[in-house]
Amino acid sequence: MHKALLLIVIPLLSYGFWLSEEFKGIAAGVSIFLFGMLSLEQGFKAFTGGVLERILQKTTNTTWKSFGFGFLSASLMQSSSLVSVITISFLSAGLLNLVTGIGIVFGSNLGTTTGAWLIAGLGLKINIATYAMPMLVFGVLCVFQNGKQIKGIGYILTGLGFLLLGIHYMKESFEHFESTINLAEYAMPGVKGLLIYTALGIIATIIMQSSHATMLLTITAVSVHQITYDNALALTIGANVGTTVTAIIAALGANIQGKRLAGSHLLINLSTGIFALIFIKQFGIAVDIVSAKLGIADTDNALKLATFHSLFNLTGIILFFPFIHQQVALLERIFIEKRPAIFKPIYLDPSAMDFPETVVESVRLESIHLYENAIHIILHTFGLHQRDLQQNDSLKQLIDQNAQPIEYDIDASYEKRIKGIYSAIIAFISQAGFTWEMTQSSRLSWLREANKHLVEAIKDTKHLQKNWVRARSSTNQIRIDEYNKIAYQIVLHIQKIETFRHEIEGNELPLLSLDTLKASIKNDDMQMNRTIETLIRERKISPETGSSLINDSAYMRSIKKNLLKAAETLFLHGNIGDADVEHQLSLNETEINDVVHTMDTQ
Repeated sequence: MHKALLLIVIPLLSYGFWLSEEFKGIAAGVSIFLFGMLSLEQGFKAFTGGVLERILQKTTNTTWKSFGFGFLSASLMQSSSLVSVITISFLSAGLLNLVTGIGIVFGSNLGTTTGAWLIAGLGLKINIATYAMPMLVFGVLCVFQNGKQIKGIGYILTGLGFLLLGIHYMKESFEHFESTINLAEYAMPGVKGLLIYTALGIIATIIMQSSHATMLLTITAVSVHQITYDNALALTIGANVGTTVTAIIAALGANIQGKRLAGSHLLINLSTGIFALIFIKQFGIAVDIVSAKLGIADTDNALKLATFHSLFNLTGIILFFPFIHQQVALLERIFIEKRPAIFKPIYLDPSAMDFPETVVESVRLESIHLYENAIHIILHTFGLHQRDLQQNDSLKQLIDQNAQPIEYDIDASYEKRIKGIYSAIIAFISQAGFTWEMTQSSRLSWLREANKHLVEAIKDTKHLQKNWVRARSSTNQIRIDEYNKIAYQIVLHIQKIETFRHEIEGNELPLLSLDTLKASIKNDDMQMNRTIETLIRERKISPETGSSLINDSAYMRSIKKNLLKAAETLFLHGNIGDADVEHQLSLNETEINDVVHTMDTQ
């Protein structure tokens, strides 16, 4: 689509340059303005290495807070499109829910109207080029510095400078454009003009990928009477609808939640646009009333247009904001989530690659997805399901009752449930484009290790399964009991991890510490080996059976250690990325031995 638009736009621009010098100035002004917006976006992205993400998470826990965040961020960034792209990325990564995302969209719609006020109130009233030059000078100086934050400030300053310079060029060129062609001659009154200019506003915004640029063109043109006020109103409505295209494009690579948010953005803006077109006369009366109260002259069409832009978006908020939950229900019916096979990744969306924090969160959530599939395989190996973990007092009984050998194909389950997700996680981490000195890179390193531990746990389970299944067919009840103990110890360990996980996720103080779990692994292994030695000595099992039990006890210990290491990273230290993570993730050997000694004496 972009290539097709380019092939159409280039000949049209070339013809315009040949036709008029003023048109060339207007086109240059739009180009400088858009470049300024790109620089501004680049600058704000420099602050998304954790700061923006933490602010977003803390300020969007209610619908009204998410609305406020959307308003402030769009006002500061002067780009509702950038806010939409960020929101889609965070929503796809699971950092936000759909209700919060829609609240941000409402806020950004209102926040983006501040740009029209700045253009109409300041950009056309003073010589803003004088302010643009110092911003460009200081901005470029900052861009050439090494610090990421300083570079970000530099991009923001140069972005603002180019924005102001673009407005200046467009204003100057439009003032002389009438000598070449008077666009006012192409004014279209009535419903026909309303619909055609709305369509033109949509097309212009799609081409420039910026409603701000369309509004700048419209306000500048109406200020020098190149287009009529009525047609300018229609262009404004079109710009608001056209800006949703950027969000839709961003959502193409997002998951179902990102697509639903883009659908919500389109639904809100399109419905508001239709409402405004139907009641355009009433909006005109309301603009006149508000303008009179604000002291805006009746002939100042630029400021009246900015007033309409704000009233138009405010009306959309009043009409649709109270029905956010109904919108969510509707979107969930329209965008039905096709349940992918559980062995496919569900959180690793390309849209999450734009920001370091969303990359980390996507990988963490996908790693939890892998963990749940790993638990599924291990439990099924012993004839159990995850729902059985809720049977606190009957786990051992459930294992003992499975009298028949369980032929569970771990290799096939690994191929279906693990391999695809694990490979996707590794590839996703490898593609992360941010600097590896950043905090997020160490988090990704630990998440990669957590996934490796899960895979190792499954491999150990496969090694254990052969003897466990064989033992279940044995006529020696003691041998069966000892292998049941191994299975019980593993399942009980998983149950304790799950309890710890839910307590952490519920912001509760865990009743069982990880240190105790680590110590119990070593203690259980020691107790198991002592029991096996006693059984061999008392000739209740053969030395061959004893050696197999010792080997399989070692697999049991390895499974438990790998699961605990993975769970610790995923559930306890998911937000730690400092250099001392390794120290925090490892328990001092002396502490473990102390706990083991205490357990032995008991």
